[in-house]
Amino acid sequence: MEIEITAEQIAKHYSAAMDSVNLINAGQPKRMTAQDWADCLSRNKEHLVIMLAKDYWTTEDLTPLQAASQ
Repeated sequence: MEIEITAEQIAKHYSAAMDSVNLINAGQPKRMTAQDWADCLSRNKEHLVIMLAKDYWTTEDLTPLQAASQ
């Protein structure tokens, strides 16, 4: 059984994914250790990979997600 996802839910997922993109693109915060930053990067990139695999995207621009997940 396929679950319907609303446009509002898609927008929330996209916003959360863009939060990861923005965090990655901002670079390592000064207060964060190199190890913590590596862990943070890994988690956020994995989040983007998971989100890119979703099949509910419509007209959203996934280019920033793809670029930041590399």
